[in-house]
This record gives sequence, structure tokens and C-alpha cells, in this order.
Amino acid sequence: MSSAAHGLAHLVLISRARLASSAGQGTVEYVGLILLVSLLMVGMVAAMKGFSGESGLDIAEVIVAKIKSAVQAITFSD
Repeated sequence: MSSAAHGLAHLVLISRARLASSAGQGTVEYVGLILLVSLLMVGMVAAMKGFSGESGLDIAEVIVAKIKSAVQAITFSD
């Protein structure tokens, strides 16, 4: 087998192993969960703003304030 063909075969085997690996899968699941919860919260806020009563607006403002405070509380560490 030529050197180029051997290198290509090795590259294909490494690629398959990386695709079959579950490394990073937990991160992807958490990001998906966070996006789902965020979309639900945005939908709730949008639905509550549609109500003409004061309670709908109050609840929407509380939800938005809580989301903002939670996002500001996130700290990233190395």
C-alpha cells in the first residue's frame, strides 16, 4: 500500500473514532436544554404581554427581571 493511501486510511479511521466518541455530548445536551427552556420562557413572556390586565404585565416583568439577573450572575471560570 502506498504511503498516501495508508495515510488516507488512517485519517478515515481516526475520523470514524471521533464521530463515534461521546466526548462533549453532555455539553450539547445542556445547551439544547437551555435553549428549550429559554424558548419556553420567551413564549410565556410574549403570551403574558398579550393580556390586557395588570397581572399579565406584572408577571412578564418579573420573569424578564429574573432571567436578566440569572444571566448576569453567570460567571465563566477557566
